Amino acid sequence: MTALSHHQITFAELGVRDEIVRALAEDGKEFAFAIQELTLPMALAGDDLIGQARTGMGKTLAFGVPLLNRITAEAETRPLNGTPRALVVVPTRELCLQVFDDLKGASKYLEAADGRKFSVVSIYGGRPYEPQIESLQKGADVIVGTPGRLLDLAQQGHLQLGGLSVLVLDEADEMLDLGFLPDIERILKLTPDNRQSMLFSATMPDPIITLARTFMNQPTHIRAESPQSSATHDTTEQFVYRAHALDKVEMVARILQAEGRGATMIFTRTKRTAQKVADELAERGFKVGAVHGDLGQIAREKALKAFRTGEVDVLVATDVAARGIDIDDITHVINYQIPEDEQAYVHRIGRTGRAGKTGIAITLVDWDELERWSMIDKALNLDCPDPAETYSSSPHLYEELGIPTDATGNVGAARKRPDPKGSSRISSTDSERERPSRTRSRRRTRGGSAATGHVESPADGPADGAADEPAAAAGDGAARKRRRRRRPRNAAAESAATPTAG
Repeated sequence: MTALSHHQITFAELGVRDEIVRALAEDGKEFAFAIQELTLPMALAGDDLIGQARTGMGKTLAFGVPLLNRITAEAETRPLNGTPRALVVVPTRELCLQVFDDLKGASKYLEAADGRKFSVVSIYGGRPYEPQIESLQKGADVIVGTPGRLLDLAQQGHLQLGGLSVLVLDEADEMLDLGFLPDIERILKLTPDNRQSMLFSATMPDPIITLARTFMNQPTHIRAESPQSSATHDTTEQFVYRAHALDKVEMVARILQAEGRGATMIFTRTKRTAQKVADELAERGFKVGAVHGDLGQIAREKALKAFRTGEVDVLVATDVAARGIDIDDITHVINYQIPEDEQAYVHRIGRTGRAGKTGIAITLVDWDELERWSMIDKALNLDCPDPAETYSSSPHLYEELGIPTDATGNVGAARKRPDPKGSSRISSTDSERERPSRTRSRRRTRGGSAATGHVESPADGPADGAADEPAAAAGDGAARKRRRRRRPRNAAAESAATPTAG
């Protein structure tokens, strides 16, 4: 297993083609991240490899750059004629679009044969077949797709995989979680044995290791972080509060007014709760969008685009719908409902504190969620099994999160409620509020993570019901329990560690 590299190096120094280097530079990408620096030399040489790194560390270009480099270098002896030469399999629609955009941008100066433009094509469910079939017929040098739709088109004879030079499985652990392994195995049987294979995953459960052994040829395992690295982001400060169900929206409304708050993701376990929270925040004047399984694919894509461009700065999402959302500038993650397990918690908070930036993760634990939270806390060694009872009026909430003391539950006139069938589901305030930089000092919780967009299946987690909270809330009740912050468990900070919640 290769160790972490600390030396920063440019893509040009790594031997990447000038056309790709130029495209990356125009997008502000000159220096390789750790996973890219470690991966590219072997990938460019044609070796099989397994790349393991947390979300936000640049895995897409770690396989995308060598993929583009190899098939264009081969074009001198094997011209690109429109038959797919590279296939990237991803678990979700949103991740498919993101990888497609990244590869499209990096390949914009590459050329195919006979004057045809170099072609990257996305193939995923939730959209009509005909446009995707037409794209394949026009010629596709690189395919990015989700397993179900790829397999459908291959079985119908529209997608030919016998000419592949490179195969990539991205977010393999998510494909395992979503039940796509049988489809993956069928797709692998349609590809040539002499292809180069790359597998990228945040975690390496046993089924993924078994899969790698069956379809890869002596792969090198590259890990772009220390094996002793904490499960939660080192650059993410975590806070955990015990909250009443009927006070949660009030708490979130205050949190969204914290100093320095930028793009924010709010996670729920159910579709109904996601839409309810989005609607209530919109009525309070916040710029908010929703992404969940009751929305059509066009509506989800529109909401995600609005979030990426800043048209909305709050996105409420279920775990399944959020898989594949990969944005580096998220400052806050709020767990409105706690996740099912510790892995989901790590995936959620991994949306912030990325690409060298810091972030804040806030978890609201309802009374009926305490048992599940206790298991998550124990599994991740967060040292906060019994978070303090907290309300939207609690002074420590304002102090710890940098919320102005005069913050109320509204920031402007109520926005129009999104159309329930909605092509948009986006509401926005009339103007962007200025947010001063955070200047207060406080002890930090450090800790790091995994990640991933919407699954091909229309199902999106449990049908709503039990997770939509009961209970009432009031004043600043009960004496504060143990503090909600903790320090990292390392030699430098161990003696000062105190509980709280990255």
